Amino acid sequence: LDLIRPSSGTARVFSLDARRDATLIHACTGYMSGELALYDGLTGAEMLRFAANLRGGVDWGYVEGLAERLDCDLSRPIRTLSTGNKHKVGLIHALMHQPELLILDEPTSGLDPIVQAEFHRILDEVRAEGRTVFLSSHILPEVEAVCDRVGIIREGRLVTVLQVEALKESALNDLEFHFAAAVPADEFESLPGVREVTVEGTVVRCTVAGSVDAVVKAAARHEVLDVISHERDLEQVFLAYYTGERDDAG
Repeated sequence: LDLIRPSSGTARVFSLDARRDATLIHACTGYMSGELALYDGLTGAEMLRFAANLRGGVDWGYVEGLAERLDCDLSRPIRTLSTGNKHKVGLIHALMHQPELLILDEPTSGLDPIVQAEFHRILDEVRAEGRTVFLSSHILPEVEAVCDRVGIIREGRLVTVLQVEALKESALNDLEFHFAAAVPADEFESLPGVREVTVEGTVVRCTVAGSVDAVVKAAARHEVLDVISHERDLEQVFLAYYTGERDDAG
């Protein structure tokens, strides 16, 4: 958005140079900051009309539809709104001109669960139209629910960008086998991807990176009474990168 000047390198959005063509990029971008700043002396409608006029006008019926779906009263002065309702005004401001690119920082912060669900439906519609949503969030179930791809930044460095499902599949998998008789740990310890094996009586627990095929085939050589798979969610995957268990950039 050309808000911060780079010390080196270049960036392009829609094949446009982020510095030279910043005005053109702004016209097709919707942005909401995590630190929202609104005009407290105006009503929600007045502020949005002011912003719409700066853009040369928008479909006001679409704006009113967004307000209804997000349960946002645009007739009230912004200074009287709760944090969550101010957040709704910010979301409408980012969405109202139906931009090709949406950049949203913590977009559901302060929203109640019903409004969050409706906002996610709006994002699904935006994606279905072929538009791009760039979302920053610490609410990992939200990321898992609405995103196609995830990028993880650690200490200012982008350590991985993957499809959500690929990211989960690349994580450690926890398998627990219940055998009819005791099975020694060394049958599993040297298998591809096995990080850790523990044995308690007739129960063998394996932590596996990536594919579990070799481990399952090894277990199948014995009489298996039960298998329990502990699928790690995106939060566990995220923490693995932050604690250094994973670092695909290396």
